[in-house]
Amino acid sequence: MDYQSSKSPVLHLWKRFGGSVFGRWAVSKVVAFKAPYFRSIKPRFTEVAPGRVEVCLGKRWSVTNHIGTVHAIAMCNAAELAGGVCLDVSLDRRLRWIPVGMEVKYLKMAKTDLRAVCEYPGYESLEAGDVVMSVGVYNAHGEEVFHADITMRVTSRPNAK
Repeated sequence: MDYQSSKSPVLHLWKRFGGSVFGRWAVSKVVAFKAPYFRSIKPRFTEVAPGRVEVCLGKRWSVTNHIGTVHAIAMCNAAELAGGVCLDVSLDRRLRWIPVGMEVKYLKMAKTDLRAVCEYPGYESLEAGDVVMSVGVYNAHGEEVFHADITMRVTSRPNAK
């Protein structure tokens, strides 16, 4: 099977529509529709490619905590979304994944809009087993305010050819 033709539906949508503001908005809505819990943070994808995904999260009242900063769980949501989509668009379609653990570090107070970035440069060599997707969440000044290492279990799809 040709690796390119076996890519994720999300990557296909991004390649087709990600070149415009409306297209990026539409892809973000489609992903959040497929996994509805992510709608709570109103994510906006700004980059989707094998080995790299970037998701923006606006600081607004519904994602803040009692001290007015972005809530830790909203950042966990953004990190899981970035890590999951990064893995999804990087895997051969004969494989599937599910998160099985997450370790997080709160590094600074999140007082601005945020950007969750997941990079996995060696994606071509991904195979079945546990994979750790590292996600940095950055404030508007480029400072990392949150970091997550998400363990994903990669397995073969049933009836995969």
